[in-house]
Amino acid sequence: MRDETRRNMPLFSMGTVTKLTELTPRQVRYYEQQGLIRPARTNGNQRLFSFNDVDRLLHVKTLMEKGVNIAGVKEMLQKEDQGETVSAEVVEAQPVKKPEISEAELYKLLKRQLADPSARSNQNHLLRGELSRFFH
Repeated sequence: MRDETRRNMPLFSMGTVTKLTELTPRQVRYYEQQGLIRPARTNGNQRLFSFNDVDRLLHVKTLMEKGVNIAGVKEMLQKEDQGETVSAEVVEAQPVKKPEISEAELYKLLKRQLADPSARSNQNHLLRGELSRFFH
């Protein structure tokens, strides 16, 4: 049996894949919906993943951790599938999303700035900073 045949053999259940990749089942299903992986299905419609599927999920996870969005991941995987090499500079050039502020944090920040008049003159004033995205 050739190595490529072994690597494409569907062996792993969702539970095993989530342990191997440290992804949630929801993330794995999402990447499947996006066409990044195509696991085999049993007669009972259970997903079975191959070594290549696990490798690909780990690669997707690495790219996402570097800040590449799902469209960028798709494009990079397509290029890799076509035999093109993707440089590390392209991955690092992707903008990293700014973390969203939670509602509780926003409430605390707003309350603090409204209570402290000196904070209103601050360069990082809420209306010029975090809240500005809501008022155009």
